Amino acid sequence: MPETQFVTVHGHRRAYALGGRPIGTAPVLLLLHGLGCDRHTWDPVWNRLARRYTLLAPDLLGHGESDKPRGDYSPGGYANGMRDLLTVLGIDKVTVLGHSFGGAVAMQFAYQFPERTERLALVDPGGLGNEVSALIRSLGLPGYDLVLRALTAPGVRQVNVAALKLLSRIGVRELRDLGEVAAILDSFKDAGKRYAVHKLVTGVIDWRGQNVTMSDRAYLTEAMPLWIVWGADDRVLPARHADTAREIAPSAQVTVLEDAGHFPHRDHPDAFVDLLTGFMDSTVPATYSRARWRRLLKNGGHDHLSSVDSASELA
Repeated sequence: MPETQFVTVHGHRRAYALGGRPIGTAPVLLLLHGLGCDRHTWDPVWNRLARRYTLLAPDLLGHGESDKPRGDYSPGGYANGMRDLLTVLGIDKVTVLGHSFGGAVAMQFAYQFPERTERLALVDPGGLGNEVSALIRSLGLPGYDLVLRALTAPGVRQVNVAALKLLSRIGVRELRDLGEVAAILDSFKDAGKRYAVHKLVTGVIDWRGQNVTMSDRAYLTEAMPLWIVWGADDRVLPARHADTAREIAPSAQVTVLEDAGHFPHRDHPDAFVDLLTGFMDSTVPATYSRARWRRLLKNGGHDHLSSVDSASELA
């Protein structure tokens, strides 16, 4: 991944990596990481993707090297931030690719800014079912800060991180993602990061589980190519949510990767890149039509346009 760059938007410094093909010469992939992670989650697939695409991987506010203000950590707020970052960098349209919570942000971005979204690609995304791991839920509970401060105290943090990394390497499938959990736990030594993640979790999860869903707006993907990939052994967001995706977005390309957990792009980077490249090559970038979008919204997905009418509206 190339060197970190910084830009200030709305008074907050945002970190990002920009690489691959020069802007304007190839499709742009906007790579959005998950809760507690940062742009480096895409390191295993960066070099191969960079051969064919322009890549933009930001650290979302509250994560990585970006600022961690007291502010809006909702999917809608993040989507607005991505629009503004793209505008500052002179990028008009993107294929937005989001992992986990970044998937929820990607869905929100595509919903709010269809005129700037060519395709939507989701990796084990939030927003397709209520279930979420107890560990994620705990980050929204009262007293979260005291617990995380204790777990990340000097000396204690190093022991906990080393133990999690060791457990991730013993070959037990259910423990494969603990290496990523170790990196997230290590980052919680930053009080701003703890606050941001707590605000994020309380905004999208309540006592019943996830309370942000794309189910009621999935019909809008009729106007946009959609690809979803899930790790079969995901213990954070269960792979059965992929079945929900097939039901609510029947035109989507949905793949469940065997022997993969919550981070299939890290477990099987070559297979992931092959699948993503196949999706990109087999689909035509969405062209925004206000008339088409209005008709979809009015009909709630029951779009009865003929192929001739559709072509004229998209022209």
